[in-house]
Order: sequence, then structure tokens, then C-alpha cells
Amino acid sequence: MRNSCLTVTLLAAIAAISGCSLVTPNKVTSVAAESAVSTKSGQEAHDKLQSDLQQDRVDIPVLVAGNPDSAYSAIVQQYVGSLAAQGYGSGSQGVWLQTDTNYLAGHQGTTPLPAASLTKVATTLAALQTFGAQHKFVTIIGKTGTLQNGVLQGDLIVQGSEDPFFVWENAILLGDALKQAGIRQVNGNLIVVGRFYMNFESNPRTAGNLLKQGLDSQLWSSEVETQYYTLPRGTPRSQVVIRGSVQVASRLPGQMQVIVQYPSLPLATILKKMNMYSNNAMAEMLARAVGGASAVRQKVVQITGVPSAEVQIANGSGLGEENRISPRAICAMFMAIDRYLQAQRLTVGDVFFVSGQDPGVARDRYIPRNSVIKTGTLANVSALGGAIATSRHGRVWFAIINRGGDIDGFRDGQDALLQRLIR
Repeated sequence: MRNSCLTVTLLAAIAAISGCSLVTPNKVTSVAAESAVSTKSGQEAHDKLQSDLQQDRVDIPVLVAGNPDSAYSAIVQQYVGSLAAQGYGSGSQGVWLQTDTNYLAGHQGTTPLPAASLTKVATTLAALQTFGAQHKFVTIIGKTGTLQNGVLQGDLIVQGSEDPFFVWENAILLGDALKQAGIRQVNGNLIVVGRFYMNFESNPRTAGNLLKQGLDSQLWSSEVETQYYTLPRGTPRSQVVIRGSVQVASRLPGQMQVIVQYPSLPLATILKKMNMYSNNAMAEMLARAVGGASAVRQKVVQITGVPSAEVQIANGSGLGEENRISPRAICAMFMAIDRYLQAQRLTVGDVFFVSGQDPGVARDRYIPRNSVIKTGTLANVSALGGAIATSRHGRVWFAIINRGGDIDGFRDGQDALLQRLIR
């Protein structure tokens, strides 16, 4: 079931359909050539990003070599002390505060602790490092057989490209693109090749059946109807009927003809949606695209310079206490993301939740307005990281990890700590 909160906005829908490329249906396109072009552009983006990140390498002050701020240190000590008074051991709590250049205060700042969804900060950094902020995942739709009078006597092929945010609205818009290409009915099968995801489902057969449903308005459920009305007024209802079944193949059929090249939203926009709603499925898909949890960890350590012992990543989403990251490493990741995005004329707020502005999982919390944050929650863990604006030190990066039992109490305490810091 897709997360109903993750609705494509009007602007996002327009952006998605405007980038859809129709290929002349009777033109045989070389799939190998398509792949070569895609690989070249991806490599160029990768090389540029590597250069940017190396030039802006984050240097993290070692805890013992820092010059802590006495006022901030006192606040942190009081915070940890209040948790201890409630029965939550200080060994289960972690805090790190710093500016871009100076360590300010902390408690167990270099100790890896269960990070919950703060692990998505690592996934965000690794995805940006691998693909670039403007990267678009292109889903290719092709056909076999012949097309006559709107009827395809052959199969419709969808070649996935690991787009983690292909949802009902995209299927509806894709249906209109197929109509423009002259296809109203497919007498063959819908064949899924590669990593095609839809509505946060990674199983290719499940995703393919969802696409088949989305392409044919006669099959729409009430959920699809609801999402249809989020699209621009006048958007056609998709009416592509597929008579055959959904099949999964390991390779593209010979002589496939490309019909549509359907790009995703830019990666930065996808990351923003993932982080605002802390979508675990999207995070896992992006981590897989990067190369898996070990690749995410390797990239984070390489970019930030944080000791590898402080970054233990088992998956891309943060599910499970096996994901352990130090508060210092979390701040380092935020800083690396911020420095890279500045070079792209973006800000860290373009990929994370901004309090007082964005919808999402933290919309009801008492976090200082305009703070850039990421939350993390497990049954026994509450975590919060990001940046706040203070009168004493300007922008302060922070990470707070609490382990115990009272999640709501931890959240209230975190919010109160940030409010004290900005004053």
C-alpha cells in the first residue's frame, strides 16, 4: 500500500510529464546505445561530484581537541542529568553540537548509538555522491510486434531504472503518453525488466501489476481515483488496456522498439520527499541503487573523514538497532551534504524537512522554526539531527540520540533542548 501522505504535487506532476520523451513508435532504437549514453552522462556527474566533495572535505574537530562552549556544555549536562533522574542511563544517550568549524558541546559524541532513521542522512549523502542532485531515473517503455489502429499485437515492456518515486500519478501520466504514441490496447503481455518499482513496491511482478492497473482507468480503485484528482485539471484518464498478464524477464527482448522515456523527478526532490516522510522503502531502494549498505558506509566514511568505527550501517532506512552512528558522524554527514548542495545552488533544506514550512512526520513538534531536521524513531530509540540558528554561534549542527522507553518524552526533551540552545 502506498503512503497516502506522499502525494505528487501539482508542480511535481507538471515537471514529470513535461520531461517525458516520446520516441517515434516505428523507429527501432538500439538499447545498447541508450545505455551507453545514460552511463556516460552518469559518469560525468559522478566525476564532477567527486571533485566537488574532495574540495569541500569536511574536517571534524576531535572531541578532546575542541574548545567547548561553557554555556552550551552546561545545558547539555543538565539535559543528560534530567534523563538520568528519570531512570535513563547516560550511557544510552548521545549529543553533539558544533558550528562549521568548532566543537561546542557533547555527551558520548563519538560513540556509535542506534541511529534509527538518521541512517537516511547517510543514504542521502551516498545518493548525492553517486548520482548528483539533478539526476533523473529514466524508466523506458518499449514494445514488440506491430501497432495498427491503436492495437499493439505484441508485448509492452517496462525497463526499470530504480526510480524510488514512481507512483499512481506517474502511471496515469504515462498512460497519456502511450495514447499520444498511438497505443490504446496491448494484446500481448506487460513484461518487466530490471529494477522497476511502483508505489514503493520493489517486487517486479507486484510493481508491474500496479502499473497495469494504473494504465487502465477501468481497473482503478478508489485510491487511484483519489490520486488522479491531485493532477492538473483536464489530465486525461489513462485508457491503455493490457489483455495479457504481467511477466518478469531478466533481459530485454530482441528488436524492442522504444516508445517512451519517462524521467523521474530530480534526485534532490526525491530525497526531500523521502526525508520529510521518513519513507523506509524509498531509502532502501536508493541504498540498493548506490550499491548496498556497505557502499553507503564506505562513501560516508570517505567523504566525511569520520573514523569508520563511528559508522555502522546495516541497511539504508535505519530499521533495526544494528544501524549505529555517532552523533559526531551524523553532524559530519549533514555538513557534507550542505557543502555539496551549496555548489549546486541548493541548500540542505532542499533535501530535508524544514520546521514551520514543510509537511511530514515532524510537523506537530515544537522544534524552532526554520530548523532543518531529520527525525528517527524505533520502539526503543528517538533521534533528532540537523541545524538550528542560534544567537550565540549562528548556525549550529546538532545530533541527539536517546535510548530508553518513553519516545514521546524523549521528543519533548529534544525540542526543549533546542529551544534552550537558540536562546
